[in-house]
Amino acid sequence: MKKTVNIVVALILFVGIVNAQKIEDGKKYLSFQKNKSALNLFQSLYNANTKSAENIYWYGQALLANKNIAEAKNVYQKALQDGINEPLIWIGSGHVELAEKGDLNSAKQKFEQAITATTPTKGRNKNKPDADILNAIGRANAYGDSKIGDPNYGIEKLRQAAEYNKTDAEILVNMGKCFQKLGGDNGGEAVKAYTEAITRDLKYAEANWRIGLIYASQDNKEMFEKYYNAAIAADATFPPVYLSYYRIYEQTNVNIAKDYLDKYVQYADKDCATDYFYADYLFRAGKYQESLDKAKAMSTSECKTFERLPVLFAYNYDRLGDSLQAKAYIEQYFASANPDDIESTDYELAVKVLSKITGLEVEAAGYLQKAIDKETKQENKLKYMKMAADMFAKAAMYSEQVKWLQKYNDLKGSMGEYDYYVITNASYLSGNYEETMAYAQKYITAFPDKPQGYAFNVRAARALDTTSNPGIAVEALLQQNEFYAKDTATNKKFIVANLYYIMIYYADKEKDYIKALEYCNKILEYIPEDEEMLSIRKVLEERAKRQTSKE
Repeated sequence: MKKTVNIVVALILFVGIVNAQKIEDGKKYLSFQKNKSALNLFQSLYNANTKSAENIYWYGQALLANKNIAEAKNVYQKALQDGINEPLIWIGSGHVELAEKGDLNSAKQKFEQAITATTPTKGRNKNKPDADILNAIGRANAYGDSKIGDPNYGIEKLRQAAEYNKTDAEILVNMGKCFQKLGGDNGGEAVKAYTEAITRDLKYAEANWRIGLIYASQDNKEMFEKYYNAAIAADATFPPVYLSYYRIYEQTNVNIAKDYLDKYVQYADKDCATDYFYADYLFRAGKYQESLDKAKAMSTSECKTFERLPVLFAYNYDRLGDSLQAKAYIEQYFASANPDDIESTDYELAVKVLSKITGLEVEAAGYLQKAIDKETKQENKLKYMKMAADMFAKAAMYSEQVKWLQKYNDLKGSMGEYDYYVITNASYLSGNYEETMAYAQKYITAFPDKPQGYAFNVRAARALDTTSNPGIAVEALLQQNEFYAKDTATNKKFIVANLYYIMIYYADKEKDYIKALEYCNKILEYIPEDEEMLSIRKVLEERAKRQTSKE
């Protein structure tokens, strides 16, 4: 009898060890973003023992990783209904509330309840919360985008977990993810957390990769390559790093990109993502029809609801010349996608498509503004602003062009001569002549030895020189003549033309013949033998005498 009992105990222990190892395997799948494999494994564990709180919790986590929030909610609710009232289930339920962007305080109450229930009230670990429970709470708050959960709360719990468990690297990875959700200057804190994770486990590829992602967002090639390569050295079967390399090279070197894509497909789950990125590669390689055919095949399979599939259709229809189809698909994507998942390049694609359809420039500019708001790199923000300005120039919507050029110049922080020329010219073409003169004066101040600023100033002033703005051109013409005076031999005819305009203004508009005669004499200094000007002088002299006698 005793022997039988020992065998039963041994079997129970063996099953427990096997189950624990399988859970560790599943957690590794999640770290490697092999979410399909994780789901299959945790579902099998769940089916084998639907009463195990640990199995239930991890099955729900796998569902959440696969973005099946509704099913994860059902799993946790069923467990509670079946009387499995365990702390891990409470945390799972709170995690779902966060994923649904529901009641944050309600979720926190569940988390605190789990902490209280698992904190010993006596013994060696009295008042020390369970590190695994704290990590699960941190994991819930690290999940998803910046609008999900409370990353500061998550960091607080993860700091405690890291204090009580000095070896678990995942605690620090979850902490790094929470810091990244905070944004701003917290990237450095995230790097510290990931670095500590690597210290705990040199083979933890995800931590190296996540540091690489931070440096990639800063365009720091030396550093992101260092950490991407460190991730590969830690575990060459870690798929996300190869996809990150593919995304870097997809637009610049399709052959290098293909090598990394092959590695990604080799090690990743064979799922809709691998199908999508292979079709994306075909597009990058210029094989638009093949890529489109692949997209069509996905649309008739289990991948028909893959979030980015409409983007793939839009790219290919755009390159194949069907702008209306491209427009329909990119708008379908924007209507259904989580705004946090939309990339700045998606808005850029929308602009390229819409700019080919007359009358949609304002709508396209709205997408460009969204791309700018999404983008973190200044060079890309500048690119999008320039795209908007060029689009409005092409559509002869010059006032809008000026607005975008001003945004471009403000962000750039400095202006070259070409920048002054383009914005002043656009302002002139818009018909806003007062604005043109303001830009022209800035142009002249920045580049006093260049003729274009003076020319724009004069053209705008002449356009304004009407009954409502009499004489406004005089000052502009005199300023231009000061520039021309640097080379009178070359510029004599231009100087004379400007003086002639001023003379006519005083004679015809102001009836100030004394002033008109003054400018007539200045003209004759350049062309003293000109018969027409000599005749005009005689007329002006007579009128000036009469004007003087009246005074």
